[in-house]
Amino acid sequence: MDLLAIGKQGQGYANVRTLHAMGKANHAVLDSLADVSSQEELEATPPELLYSYETAFSGFTAKLSGKQLESLKKTDGFVGIWPEHVSFQDHGLPPVPERWRGACEIGTRFSPSNCNKKLIGARYFYGGYLASGGQINKREEYLSPRDSSGHGTHTASTAAGDVVEHANLYGLANGSAAGMRYTARIAAYKVCWPRCTSVDVLTAMVKAIEDGVDVLTLCLGTPLEAEPYYQDYLAIASYYAFKSGIFVVFSAGNSGPGDYTAVNTAPWIMTVAASTMDRSFPAIVTLGNGQTFEGSYLYSTGKILRSLPVVYGKTAGHSESGAEYCVPGSLNPKLVKGKLVICERGLVRRTEMGEEVKLAGGAGMLIMTLLGEDLSTDVHVLPAAMLGALATEAVLKYVNTTKAPTASIVFKDTTYRNPAPKVATFSARGPNLVGPDVIKPDVTAPGVDILAAWPAETGPSALKSDKRRVLFNIISGTSMSCPHVSGIAALIKSKHKDWSPAAIKSALMTTAYTIDNRGKPIEDLAFGDMASPFAFGSGHVDPTKASNPGLVYDMAAEDYVLYLCSLKYNESQISLFEEGFECPEKATMQPGDLNYPSFAVNFELKALNVTFTYRRTLTNVGIPGSTYKVSVEAPEGVAVMVWPKVLNFKKLNEKLSYKVSFIGQSREKTVASLAAGSLVWVSGNYRVRSAIAVTWL
Repeated sequence: MDLLAIGKQGQGYANVRTLHAMGKANHAVLDSLADVSSQEELEATPPELLYSYETAFSGFTAKLSGKQLESLKKTDGFVGIWPEHVSFQDHGLPPVPERWRGACEIGTRFSPSNCNKKLIGARYFYGGYLASGGQINKREEYLSPRDSSGHGTHTASTAAGDVVEHANLYGLANGSAAGMRYTARIAAYKVCWPRCTSVDVLTAMVKAIEDGVDVLTLCLGTPLEAEPYYQDYLAIASYYAFKSGIFVVFSAGNSGPGDYTAVNTAPWIMTVAASTMDRSFPAIVTLGNGQTFEGSYLYSTGKILRSLPVVYGKTAGHSESGAEYCVPGSLNPKLVKGKLVICERGLVRRTEMGEEVKLAGGAGMLIMTLLGEDLSTDVHVLPAAMLGALATEAVLKYVNTTKAPTASIVFKDTTYRNPAPKVATFSARGPNLVGPDVIKPDVTAPGVDILAAWPAETGPSALKSDKRRVLFNIISGTSMSCPHVSGIAALIKSKHKDWSPAAIKSALMTTAYTIDNRGKPIEDLAFGDMASPFAFGSGHVDPTKASNPGLVYDMAAEDYVLYLCSLKYNESQISLFEEGFECPEKATMQPGDLNYPSFAVNFELKALNVTFTYRRTLTNVGIPGSTYKVSVEAPEGVAVMVWPKVLNFKKLNEKLSYKVSFIGQSREKTVASLAAGSLVWVSGNYRVRSAIAVTWL
């Protein structure tokens, strides 16, 4: 069962969790805050209770004034779907499991009758959004679990949508569509209106835990920057989900390709990057000088734009109003009508650029990309081609040096067997800002130009002016890669019902691959070279191998709490995760000792012959009597020593430990840099691979 939530995080409230903040005690805390505010003339608004939590963990969320918030900080413990879609039919599914405790809530154009044996739960949460000053336009948004943006429908069907034959978008990507675990049940929790708030997302997560989901999928990349885990409400809720045996999957975010942009980085969360598939939608752009480039498009196949005049910037409108970016109102219809308009990415959504070109009378659009060769595109309202950075440079040079530039575009059929996977430029990157001893993201999965279900009353461009209607749509983002992984996790969980979330995560990571369909290292589209572990984690997920990994790095909740102790969290901060837990007086582990399926090693820039030694424990889930030998690909500038070099397992579920030392050696470089390697335990067809990322800072 899956929880799907979307959007960006808001601000403006406090989330409180304390041992005593339960039931009547919630109101007691708020009453005390009201007393504080009554003493201040400018702070006379009483606090407002939004949600109360008493099952998954104890606490509440409330809307507070600035003075009340400051007072509270002194207290220990501060801190959607389209049901009728064919992808959500329940043909052939058995009855809903009795252990399910969820519900289908009544709202605008939604009732319990909209649920079935596939869509077994649907709830919506908006208290936090309203408390933060948000308003819901009921003419544009359904005050119910019903999806108006398309995001929830798309991600839900990617994870667990039913099999649908002849799925396509305007004939593109035609074939059978199915979720990664197409027989799984879906529970949808809507939290975005259109902005999401941490309070509503947190409350939905808590309710999903109480309802009894198996896999928690959050296709959102909030906040804008990773926060310490004790300040990250979603990380705290995810920890309680882990304790309940729930596998939690988050998007890494779409803020790439800069360093430290990955969010949702808690070690008990599976953090997912985005990469391409071997499928593309080529648009062949030919300039008036004969130069030809391949871009991408999502419009209608077979369309041709022949030898049209090209306008850009001052030849299309007023530069001071953003004509080069095609912002609304910037283009001059007298200059644009019937012509091909160049638009640079940057200031507005790409679909909005196309809308502006169409309103101004343009015949088509060329989208310029100044960074990377990522050709993920959108469904535009007019013929449009997306070009990578190399083509962009050539096109702009031609246009800026030619008196009357022209260009043609031929929109071709879907092509397959392209080099793939490649990490998307937009995919957020590590290192892990909060926990540098844990590589993030964890894995990558398909997230570029993904075909999946779409609401019946929402245009494919998601523009209000777009009156077209489609059954399936193609969009991109780590929100698209996230449900791929959650669906695979559901598959593994159905086969290995006794596996912990950590074991499933280990299986996905240690069996991920780093070689593309050409037999070459997976490429990073942002930089045109080999992708690093901070771009794709352990590699691209492999559903088949992950179901039979041989060995797993397993963990219990206490392992994570001891890890927090190693990060020097204080008692109050630790209590957010485990009430009453006291860190050992003498440290039992260092951060690098967390039994994680990968290794992040950090050396000081000028340090030589410094050694870090970490311990790991493997559990045999493959063959009862098996012998594994270690194979190491040492990162450049680092010596790696492992002992023992052989692990002899005599039975299933047996645990054996090893130690690994990383010794920093002499280096020529004097600036911060990264080196990658791997540690692999091999037995027959089993290859249990741990990525190694070494950083000099």
